Order: sequence, then C-alpha cells, then structure tokens
Amino acid sequence: MTLRYLDLDAFKAVPLTSEPFRYMIVPGFVRPEACAEINRDYPRIAESGSFPVDQLSYGPAFREFLDELASDPFRKAFEDKFDLDLSGLPHTITVRGHCSAKDGRIHTDTKSKIITILIYMNPAWEHSGGRLRLLRSADDLDDAILEVPPAAGTLLAFKRSDNSWHGHKPFSGERRVIQFNWVTSEGDRRIAMLRHQVSASFKRLLAAATHRASA
Repeated sequence: MTLRYLDLDAFKAVPLTSEPFRYMIVPGFVRPEACAEINRDYPRIAESGSFPVDQLSYGPAFREFLDELASDPFRKAFEDKFDLDLSGLPHTITVRGHCSAKDGRIHTDTKSKIITILIYMNPAWEHSGGRLRLLRSADDLDDAILEVPPAAGTLLAFKRSDNSWHGHKPFSGERRVIQFNWVTSEGDRRIAMLRHQVSASFKRLLAAATHRASA
C-alpha cells in the first residue's frame, strides 16, 4: 500500500527518545499538501471532548487518511521504532474539534493503551494555551520535558507508562486532534469506545440544552 498522506520516511528519520519514557515528535508527518485536503473533509465538531470516529461524518479525504492510519505500513513503522509486536492488536481512533478551558489536566492515559499517537491538524497555532507538554511529574505543569505546538501535520507518539505524564495549559476554542491508540484487547477497545460514546452523547445533549436556553 502506498501512503499518500503520511510521510513514513520522515517518521523513520526521527530517533526515539527513551527517557523519562519513550516518545517521538515528527513535524510534517502528514504531508503539507495533504493537510488542506484532510482539513477540508474534517468532521464538524462543535463540542469539546473526544468523539469515536464512527460517530462522525466526514469527507473522502479524511476517510483515506483514516485508512492509512489503519494500514500495515503504518503499524510496521511503529513496531520497528518502538520494538513492539502490534500485529493482531485492536486500535481506537477518536477525533477532537474543540477544546474547553477544563481540558488538558495532567494524566498518563489508561493502562489498556499501549501507544498513544496524536496528530494535530490546526492550520496555525498562535495561542500560549493548548500546547501539549510532556512532563516529569504528576503535579507540575511547568516541569516540562518539552512542549508541542498543535500545528498541522505534527505527530506526537509515546509508549504509555506509569510516568508518561502530559497535559496542557488552558485553551478554549477550535483545536483539531486525531488520537490513535493500540490497545491491549478487544474488550478494552469496546470499553474505551463505549466510554467515549457515552461522554460524546452527554456533551451533545448538554450543548443542545444550553443552545435552547440561550435562544
């Protein structure tokens, strides 16, 4: 399979950082010429939170992009980089369109996640908030290893561990992120998707109620 949107050569050229946990950042992982196509067909999401991709509507370019994320070349590149066997493991894909001021609290991700992959699709980012920070501790957002501006095409990937702390300073507004995770089992995948579905439904009902109240 030839990947039209994802630059695996750029991914392979970036070394994996091992301490304090395994991570890597690849600017331009989504080819610059592809970002406009993907953003044109990006799901329209008015609420904050992560939404399971099968609950969203989107155009053909975004569909092709998702197909590349689920492809064997994509998986093999991560197996080689992280020295893991991911064959046969299920994955989840969720999408964000907006961020609320309550988002970004420090966490490590659930233990069922093996690798977390974040792909940012914001055409530009001038805000001081909303920039994900990889952290050295669970209680200090300023004790950062590094900060990742969520600019279009940038990939951040890390191996989930008990110290893979991350979070960001508050931001409210449009913030486009696709999250891809390999998870430990099909049962864990179903639980994660159910949790996201319930949360998404609640947020949409709350947004609708708020809109009616302000009308």
